[in-house]
Amino acid sequence: MKKVSLQSLVAHLTETGALPEIRDEIVAELAKGEAKAQANRDLYAEAKDIVLGALSDTPVTVAELYEEVKDALPEGFSKGKVQYAITRLWADEVAKTEGKVNTYSRKV
Repeated sequence: MKKVSLQSLVAHLTETGALPEIRDEIVAELAKGEAKAQANRDLYAEAKDIVLGALSDTPVTVAELYEEVKDALPEGFSKGKVQYAITRLWADEVAKTEGKVNTYSRKV
């Protein structure tokens, strides 16, 4: 079930006063998902300066970049997360050089 559907259901149950125990369970589940999402946002924020600080004007692959910074990254921040972050979250701060294997450098 989609999050928006669950939120609508909670609103309806709140308005009608029906099934309060089910409403409370749904609210708790939505809160748990939000807590997980916030923890993930915090993890990416913590890693941003480390990853972008390691980039220079010399293009490197994600694997090379990850090897350079992996010991400084927060626990659980994998090579896949580095790739996701530099290609989606921080793409406006990273220059991509297309090739057989894409490389990345700091945007000037």
